[in-house]
Amino acid sequence: MASENEQVIWEGHPSQWTNFPVYLLCGITFVLVIPIFVALWHWLVTRCFEYRITNERLIVKRGVFSKRTDELELYRVKDTSLVEPFWLRIVGLGHIDMTTSDRSTPLVRIAAVPEAAKLREELRRNVERMRQIRGVREADVGEIVR
Repeated sequence: MASENEQVIWEGHPSQWTNFPVYLLCGITFVLVIPIFVALWHWLVTRCFEYRITNERLIVKRGVFSKRTDELELYRVKDTSLVEPFWLRIVGLGHIDMTTSDRSTPLVRIAAVPEAAKLREELRRNVERMRQIRGVREADVGEIVR
């Protein structure tokens, strides 16, 4: 349930550039007709994948026919990484990988988004803010060696 102070920071979809290898292969073999439907399916799946980042949580909606919505409270994010593969960097896109303390989603990727470095910094600021509000501190418990 959203609080009255919750504000949307960013919302969008993964870029269709993630499907470039599939589109290229389908373009080369388009005379077989089936690749056209494969390309359309990949386009639709990517288009139906939606991210919404608020100052309190990350909401991921996905699915073409059946929908699934996952929410991650930002205070559960332990670490973020910016991943910029060469072929995405040339078109100004990147991935944001997050390690979380959430058991159902220990690793989360916000894939192929524009201005990923800027978004990651905004995300990091809000993670720290939510940790302070909730009084959450991270404690690493190492193995006991005898």
